[in-house]
Amino acid sequence: MTFDLYRRVRATADPETAHAMWRETRDAMFGEHPASPLLDEDARDFETLPVPDYDPEWRFRARVEPAEPLAMDVETGTDGTVHFDRLGVVRLPGIGTLDVWSHGGYAGGVFVPVKDASAGRARGTYGGGRYLLDTIKGADLGGDDGELVLDFNFAYNPSCAYDPAWACPLAPPGNTVAVPIPVGEQYDF
Repeated sequence: MTFDLYRRVRATADPETAHAMWRETRDAMFGEHPASPLLDEDARDFETLPVPDYDPEWRFRARVEPAEPLAMDVETGTDGTVHFDRLGVVRLPGIGTLDVWSHGGYAGGVFVPVKDASAGRARGTYGGGRYLLDTIKGADLGGDDGELVLDFNFAYNPSCAYDPAWACPLAPPGNTVAVPIPVGEQYDF
């Protein structure tokens, strides 16, 4: 379902229209899908995820620049340890740099988590950060000519934000920024 969602998002020319479809589909997934990460008591009262309206100022195209090699191993419990290698960094005006990771588990993929200045605060974002890209799960807005599309309006909380039984890789220091990012999925659970 996630792969199909992001395929439809990439096929929609207008990012604001794509964002509205993304919000509606994620709400349906959380409220109705049998693999929803919501705990039973949260699912009963679920209406919608807290996602602000689309803001085009938070959409970027960025080239991955070389960076010193770095490895990260994440203990996931049921899946054991998942290995990540840093592919490089992206530089985003007004935000800073973010590490871009290659996911060593499953079939590989690109992974870009982000933890902003509102993480863990009331009416902010999840304390462990959010995911901007996770191509293993289909969360990919595309790009071309060696650039990635990084649109913070589509940032979402990892499953462990809703259910502690999930083990998720969280944003490491190279993916922590000093500015609040008021778009994308927020956290009020």
